[in-house]
Amino acid sequence: MAMKPRYRRLIWIALALAALAIATTLVLRAFNSNLVFFFTPSQVVAGEAPKNRQFRIGGLVEEGSVKRDASGTKVQFRITDNHNVVAVSYDGILPDLFKEGKGAVAQGALLSDGTFEASNVLAKHDENYMPPEAAEALKRGGQTGSAMGGTKP
Repeated sequence: MAMKPRYRRLIWIALALAALAIATTLVLRAFNSNLVFFFTPSQVVAGEAPKNRQFRIGGLVEEGSVKRDASGTKVQFRITDNHNVVAVSYDGILPDLFKEGKGAVAQGALLSDGTFEASNVLAKHDENYMPPEAAEALKRGGQTGSAMGGTKP
């Protein structure tokens, strides 16, 4: 007995909807796994940052905190939002504009000892620009926008 065209059409529509649902699920999972959130040092200290996932941390590079090893590529420094400080370790070449007292954003993961291991470090690219996330973190920390260029109030 042959299937009526109406039922055949309903089966094709159901299969198409199922394929669309599967494709949507796969796209959303891929998007979610590549999503990188931003946290301030205060949020990291408060335990709001994820433990087993990449995220960004930003603020000012604390004065006197940059320490380089003999090879020149391994660097330790601290990022602050003027309330809390997080130690960062990075193995790589820092941007030319990376300096103490200037804005920076690091992407990486938090180690079990509380150190942030960065896989990428970004620095502001001129005197008036700072990544929006870092600028907002500093505003919440009590520092004004004009002070983000490196001078303190």
